[in-house]
Amino acid sequence: YKRQQPMRTLIALFLLINSFAMAQNHIPSELPFKSIPDGATNYSSANLLVRMIEGAGYRYYWATEDLTADDLDYQPSESGQSVRETLEHIYGLSDIVRNTSMDAVSIRPPANTPADWPTLRMKTLRYLEDAKKQLKNKSPEELAALKIVFDRGGKQSTFPLWNMINGPLSDIIYHTGQIVSFRRTNGNPLPKGVNVFTGKNNQ
Repeated sequence: YKRQQPMRTLIALFLLINSFAMAQNHIPSELPFKSIPDGATNYSSANLLVRMIEGAGYRYYWATEDLTADDLDYQPSESGQSVRETLEHIYGLSDIVRNTSMDAVSIRPPANTPADWPTLRMKTLRYLEDAKKQLKNKSPEELAALKIVFDRGGKQSTFPLWNMINGPLSDIIYHTGQIVSFRRTNGNPLPKGVNVFTGKNNQ
């Protein structure tokens, strides 16, 4: 028993450090938007906006599931963006959606875009989840008070919330569709069973 005690202590210490590291990096056990929950009981402005975010999140989750290094490097043409570059663009869009929901300024271009793919994917999904939580159950008056505020080199520009819907949020869905197309062309199609109509994968 005495010989086993140091080893047990080391294992416990390792698990504690690993848990702390995951908490510091906000790495969850499961990423959001693996499926879409049942709809709200009413069709308020906030609930409709949240549903759009859920749809975008679900599409992104499965469009990026099991992407390979070869998929990330795939480029449809010499002048077109690679899959990785497109995903970095989507990350920037999710940053705008999140900041707007929190009534915060969006620095352009976004600072500290994650270099590694797992973190980039995780943060994109988490940003959408943050926006969903912020917008849920907001009144029409509270939504109307939200503005998109860009800061480019100290110069700010402001736009109404409408622009987030037809701009960054719709753009996320648009570019996520490109990822689906690119990975299929590269020989790694979308996982079977993904159903964007129901928001739940077919068994």
